[in-house]
Amino acid sequence: MIKEVVIVEGRDDENRVREACECDTIATSGFGISKDTIDRIKNAYEKRGIIIFTDPDFAGQKIRKRLDDMFPNSKHAYLSPCEATKNGDVGIENAKKESIIRALEKASAEISENEITFFEEDLFENGMAFGHGARSKRQFVGTFLGIGYGNSKEFLRRLNSYGIKREKFYEALQEWEHKYG
Repeated sequence: MIKEVVIVEGRDDENRVREACECDTIATSGFGISKDTIDRIKNAYEKRGIIIFTDPDFAGQKIRKRLDDMFPNSKHAYLSPCEATKNGDVGIENAKKESIIRALEKASAEISENEITFFEEDLFENGMAFGHGARSKRQFVGTFLGIGYGNSKEFLRRLNSYGIKREKFYEALQEWEHKYG
C-alpha cells in the first residue's frame, strides 16, 4: 500500500487511481475545495504525507498550485495530456493503469505495511456499523479524528490506514457520549 494519500480532483479519478494501485485518496471536487476536505488533506499531510496528482489541464494546474502553497512539502505525480486524454476529455480517470503506476513511482511514493488495529466488531460494539444514529456517530468521530465521514467499510479502512490509536478512538466516543449520549 502507498503510504502517502493521493490527492486527485474527482471521484472518477479516485476510482481510477485505486484500480491501478492500493492507496488512499482524497478528491478535491474541483477548485472550490471545502473546509472539511482541506482539513482531511491537512490531516493526511501531517500523518502520512500526500501526493498531489491533478489533471494535466489548466484547472488541474491551478488546483495543484493552490494545494502546493498550502502543503509545501507535498510530493507530485504528473501525467502528460496525451497519457490522460480519451475522446477529447483530459483527466486522470482516462489514463491507463500503467501510466498511473509509473507517475506515482516517479513521485517516489513510499510503500508501507498497513497495521490492522480496528475490526468490524469495533464498529458494531460501538453502534457505528448500522442502525439508528450510526451514520451521525461515524460523522462525529471521523471529524474528531480528522479522517472525515465514510460508510462503515470506508470508515474502518480509514481508522486503520491513518494509524488511529485506540485511545483517540475512545476519546472521540467519549466526546460523542458527552454531547449526545
